[in-house]
Amino acid sequence: MLVLTIDTIPGKELEPIGMVKGSTIQTVNAFKDIGAGLKTIVGGELKKYNEMMDNARRIATERMIAEAEALGADAIVGARYSTSAIMQSAAEVMAYGTAVKFKA
Repeated sequence: MLVLTIDTIPGKELEPIGMVKGSTIQTVNAFKDIGAGLKTIVGGELKKYNEMMDNARRIATERMIAEAEALGADAIVGARYSTSAIMQSAAEVMAYGTAVKFKA
């Protein structure tokens, strides 16, 4: 499945099918959260949180693609991500875009 952030595909005429989305809520375990809290004292990258967010984006994207495939789409255009804090150490990641079919 072709997933693009642009709204058109050069050389293709598109027929929009509808909005598709995928989301997940992810968290790190309490011990990693405590370690991250201590890391804020000395500074630096929070690698476990980066891993959590990378995983969340992957899952949300896979779910968006599955929704588009169920609609018979050829591609997704205008793809975007949105994040939101649900509670301390937990975040929702949503992937969304417009499912399209290629016109013949």
